[in-house]
Amino acid sequence: MITVNLYYKGEKGSARAFADEMESSGIADAIRAEQGNLRYEYFQPIGDPETVLLIDSWTDQAAIDAHHASPMMKQLAELREKYDLHMTIERFVSDEYKADHRFIRK
Repeated sequence: MITVNLYYKGEKGSARAFADEMESSGIADAIRAEQGNLRYEYFQPIGDPETVLLIDSWTDQAAIDAHHASPMMKQLAELREKYDLHMTIERFVSDEYKADHRFIRK
């Protein structure tokens, strides 16, 4: 699994407005329905109302590549521009390291 954390930074609530429009327009649901998408969720840090975090997980790089080649990427780019957002990205590849599981309360 590949997880990408995208931090959208804006001004005057624009990052939150972007996330709200992604949800209300159906674009977020369309991305969630794409083959290989495992997670697509927005969060807002408690101490930073001008940032929205997107956690976006995919089965593999081929699924991400297909998503990036999809027509909805143009819509997404237009919304980012509309809300004048700046982004930073973190990328993680999951492993099967089991030793940490003893610290997880389920």
